[in-house]
Amino acid sequence: MPKVRVLVVDDSLVARSMIIQGLNASGNIEVVGYAINSIDAKQKVIKLKPDVMTCDVQMPGMNGIDFLKELLPQYPVPTVLVSSLNLGVFDALHAGAVDFVRKPDGTESPEQFLRSLALKVVVAAKAQVRGVRAAEPTLAPPPALKLAQKSRILIGLGASTGGTEATLEVMKRLPADIPGMVIVQHMPTGFTKMYAERLDRLCSMEVREAKSGDEIRPGLALVAPADLQCRVQRTPAGGYIVNCAPGEKVSGHRPSVDALFHSMAENVRCPMVGIIMTGMGADGAKGLLEMRKKGAFTIGQDEKTSVVYGMPGVAKKIGAVCEQAPCDGVAGVLMRHLKTRG
Repeated sequence: MPKVRVLVVDDSLVARSMIIQGLNASGNIEVVGYAINSIDAKQKVIKLKPDVMTCDVQMPGMNGIDFLKELLPQYPVPTVLVSSLNLGVFDALHAGAVDFVRKPDGTESPEQFLRSLALKVVVAAKAQVRGVRAAEPTLAPPPALKLAQKSRILIGLGASTGGTEATLEVMKRLPADIPGMVIVQHMPTGFTKMYAERLDRLCSMEVREAKSGDEIRPGLALVAPADLQCRVQRTPAGGYIVNCAPGEKVSGHRPSVDALFHSMAENVRCPMVGIIMTGMGADGAKGLLEMRKKGAFTIGQDEKTSVVYGMPGVAKKIGAVCEQAPCDGVAGVLMRHLKTRG
């Protein structure tokens, strides 16, 4: 296999040198150049035509967000962000970046950071770049479901690469009284709380980062916290809560979509819906199949709109998906199913 050709964009000499050396040490990646600011980076993208670009979010002059908004419509190079813990990463993902890693800050070793970055670079080389989305009118709040049975339905949603924006596309089309939801999005430590807060601002229902013991109830979506496994448990009274606890990685991840979906298949006795969105690998596919075997209605994002058609593709292949839909159609499929049940 030819090596993935990478352009590294970072104004810090120390960070730039670490990334270049770390990526070059990977057997399937070659750093073909570097840039210290957005002007330099655009020239290097045109000249070198890299397969993937890594880009710092905070740069002097034009920041990474505005740079991507300007660059990607003309030169759609898959981009992996290198970000400290700040909200700007979500704006950059909205601008078309494929994925992101957290800059080393003591929460993980430089070696862990470089392994994660190298993996995401290889995946990004095969990803579909959305580019900047045209500004769309603010969606009117969806009408209330008003289903007598909605309190006895549980929804699980899992996503990875490309999933921050894909999940938002689904959630903002759902009403405030949606049945209780649990969301697993692969994300570095610290970012899941900010992501939940972003969804809460932009969507009709309440969204917050889950903590162990939280009740799953209508009108609330719980986002699994990073680095903890999140599972659904049934209470003695017949309700449902989440358990968020340390544990081994499942399907290579913590939190894992498979861990969530398997727990739903095992413990939930009311009607269920499982949704699997864009992401690399196969996390969630087997768990979704178990949910379907237990009678759940399952939805998978289609290949055309997936940034990476890994997780939903494997789920479709093994028969775990009842119905496929484009990203902006998943909410409609879900609403139709809920209304049919109601």
